[in-house]
Amino acid sequence: MNICVVGVGYVGLVTGACFAEFGLRVTCMDKDESKIDRLKQGKVPIYEPGLTELVNKNLSEERLLFTTDIEDGVRNALVILIAVGTPADDEGGADLRYVEEVARSIGQTMNGYKVVVTKSTVPVGTGKLLESIIKENQSEPCAFDVASNPEFLREGSAIEDFLHPNRVVIGAESEQAIAILKDLYNPLYLIETPFVITDIATAEMIKYASNAFLATKVSFINEMANICELVGADVHRVAKGMGLDGRIGSKFLHPGPGFGGSCFPKDTQAIVQIAKQHGYEFKIVEGAIQVNHERPGMMIEKIVSAVGGDAEQTTIAFLGLTFKPNTDDMRDSPTIPIIKGLQAKGAKIQAYDPAGMIEAKNYLDDVDYREDLYAAAEGADVLVLATEWNQFRNIDWDRMRGLLKQRNVVDLRNIYEPERMRDLGFQYASVGRP
Repeated sequence: MNICVVGVGYVGLVTGACFAEFGLRVTCMDKDESKIDRLKQGKVPIYEPGLTELVNKNLSEERLLFTTDIEDGVRNALVILIAVGTPADDEGGADLRYVEEVARSIGQTMNGYKVVVTKSTVPVGTGKLLESIIKENQSEPCAFDVASNPEFLREGSAIEDFLHPNRVVIGAESEQAIAILKDLYNPLYLIETPFVITDIATAEMIKYASNAFLATKVSFINEMANICELVGADVHRVAKGMGLDGRIGSKFLHPGPGFGGSCFPKDTQAIVQIAKQHGYEFKIVEGAIQVNHERPGMMIEKIVSAVGGDAEQTTIAFLGLTFKPNTDDMRDSPTIPIIKGLQAKGAKIQAYDPAGMIEAKNYLDDVDYREDLYAAAEGADVLVLATEWNQFRNIDWDRMRGLLKQRNVVDLRNIYEPERMRDLGFQYASVGRP
């Protein structure tokens, strides 16, 4: 089966490479000529463990192709997956201009029956919108079906998530479209992956509901961390005691500086806007957004307190810049407002991130980027652990003592145990622990 993936951003590229790994012939299309040229050479523009190897393998085996010509991709494909960006608009809802542009192009170029699938996160009702746009732009009448197949890929483990998912959601009104999409995922039947087959509107809502709930869990445990600090409880013990209850689960109960990335901030705002458009106030998610918005300010206070209450003329070292480890994604990373807030208070920032420093330069000015974690710490008044990269879990603290101007450590990810750090001679602060 031939398929076409429109958009070679994070979702589109992972989707295309993984479907090629399933044995399908995949054409990935994007208007960005320089990006397509690099991909044809096997140069992957994003950092995702295992992705470069997967792209190059399927390029060499001629199952994965890259093009800037949407006609070439659409005409030869039975299934067209739309994986373009849906950024937030001025109201916080999803901006569908790129999705609509692709739909127009599909209508103009399709030459026979197609299944047009949204992989992008889109509001409820987008399926019907795409159907009308495609019909209006057809040069000749062609039968087609529209379907929703939302992605649930976590940055840093996207390949594993695609090849071994905990569920596949397919939303379609046509039995033919459902059968074709189930055939796309045929290898997953061997590992007994659960399939959720539903209508398009429900499939579209499942993605928003999932992300909104996970974001709410993050904000909930961050509020619990605040209370734990006030009463002297340990938020990690609280989270463990909660998470062992199967009705709650242990995932996303890790306190820190707040959620970021390409999904949670955008999707929580979008579901709030969807509710408002229908006359409803989604109070729980609005609360989760507000908690997350306040989180960087609390982290700034914690860091400033570590240097005596005044950040003026201090040097603060950041280990980690991306919103999570194993990615170079800086979108809505909580380190951005934290660093900017500290700079506004007169602090000098030096930083190291294993993958995110090039991307960070698009978001942060006047940061002294260093070649490794020890160079970042040299001469600093306080060391901030901001992203939980594995290499930050085994720091040589004897060496670090000789590099820091003052032995202050603020651990925003609770990587280390407070007693151990104090035994090593550091003034140590963490999140939600005595």
